[in-house]
Amino acid sequence: MTTPQHCPGFEQFRNLSSIICKCPECGAENEIFSDEFEKKHNCVSCGQKIDFTQCKPEAGA
Repeated sequence: MTTPQHCPGFEQFRNLSSIICKCPECGAENEIFSDEFEKKHNCVSCGQKIDFTQCKPEAGA
């Protein structure tokens, strides 16, 4: 028996990228993964709705 090199299910998530967007209300950084881009999201800090389609890439991201 051989030991797998990766966790089961690794292949389906291999090409995901993360997106960080600052909340327009409180400025807190919020992160989502590329497969969640079309879903509704609320700020982890203040609970306001965040529209990730309006986010702009920041330097170093």
